[in-house]
Amino acid sequence: MLGRQDAFPSARTFVLKAVQQIPVMSSLSSCARRLTYPTPKDRTVFTPTRRSGISFLHSPGPTPIPKEVTDAMSRQPMELGDPGVDALIATCETQLRPVLGLEGGDVFLFNSNGHGGWEATIANLAAPGQCVLIVGSGTFSDAWAEHADAMGLKVVRTDWQEGLPADPKEVEAALRADDKHQIVAVFLVHTDTASGVTNDVKAFRAAIDAAGHPALLVADVVASLGAAPFSMQEMGVNVAIGASQKALMVASGLAIVGVDERAMEVSRRNTTPRYYWDWERRRSPLSYRKFCGTPPQALLMGLEASLGLIHREGLNEVLARHRRLATAVQAAVSRWSEGGALDFFVKVPEARSVSVTTVRVAPGIDAEALRTLARDRFQVGIAGGLGQMGGKAFRIGHLGDINAPTVLGCLAGLEAALSYAGIPYGRGGVDAAVRALSLASE
Repeated sequence: MLGRQDAFPSARTFVLKAVQQIPVMSSLSSCARRLTYPTPKDRTVFTPTRRSGISFLHSPGPTPIPKEVTDAMSRQPMELGDPGVDALIATCETQLRPVLGLEGGDVFLFNSNGHGGWEATIANLAAPGQCVLIVGSGTFSDAWAEHADAMGLKVVRTDWQEGLPADPKEVEAALRADDKHQIVAVFLVHTDTASGVTNDVKAFRAAIDAAGHPALLVADVVASLGAAPFSMQEMGVNVAIGASQKALMVASGLAIVGVDERAMEVSRRNTTPRYYWDWERRRSPLSYRKFCGTPPQALLMGLEASLGLIHREGLNEVLARHRRLATAVQAAVSRWSEGGALDFFVKVPEARSVSVTTVRVAPGIDAEALRTLARDRFQVGIAGGLGQMGGKAFRIGHLGDINAPTVLGCLAGLEAALSYAGIPYGRGGVDAAVRALSLASE
């Protein structure tokens, strides 16, 4: 058998290139070995002709796609006049309603990613010069604010405190100060994929109502739809924006927008010129009008299949499964953090999402190098930090078509990567996850 260095000559070079001890962040108790990300000149690329077994994909999107969905997406398209096209779209819209928690109103599907859902919502609800309030909660609230600003809206933002959920009281105060009711809508990210924080949607509806303000509540549920409890009607959400590539287990390319009657009426009063994103135009019974052109049949076939899987498992069980798996992952991270080099980014346990867990690394540890090691040597794909956490964190996705064995495989692979890299971590993370899963099964 080949020795460690012979079997994988590049890994040890790039993760142990610098071995000096350096101080870690003040909240941690020990030192971590420096990891440096290799330059192309430094790195010997390991390209096996075949990888045995399976690779674990645990990013928060895209997520693993079930075989039933890939099979559906590989079917030949129907000609546009085939009644099956209309039936396909109708099935997707109908099966999305319980996932969105929307009985009345409309469900719109756009051939875009979640940012397209943002743009559709902005274009329909607010004209250039009108004002929206964006709740500061992380990288994606910042991006949403940038998007609204680029479309000519006046943007009011609440503060974002790193590692904490957003504060509804700040929204209430901002709305009370808007005595002329110029704010058209409050934009809230339910789960921020970058930070892993989940905000209490009901609390923000209560804040709007307490302020006596007519602003709509718009929720980005891209990272939570189909993973966390959510209901437009029960939570008082007027518009919900989702996407296909996360807990819905489809390839990226579909934005999902649920709109209640109140938001639809605001859209009708908005005279801003629009065509492709126009909700009213897309209410047509004609499939060509519903998509402002040719429907993306392969994606719709995949969505029909994935929604069928969700409803066969049972939506409540799907949500419970996500909670169990998140608890297991977070039990492992809690144990790892005892080593001093890793810690949760989200400081409030109740605000940690069921979709993704963001793990901060100590200064001097290159999270990107750790990700590369985990992927190339141990076949575990996780996500990196975004925004200000770039290179300073990694993210473990635990949403979509996953179960206990896949989560345990991911965690074991990450422990192996931490051990190989010489990064201090508390032992027994996988055991803690196993214990959490066994307790959840009792």
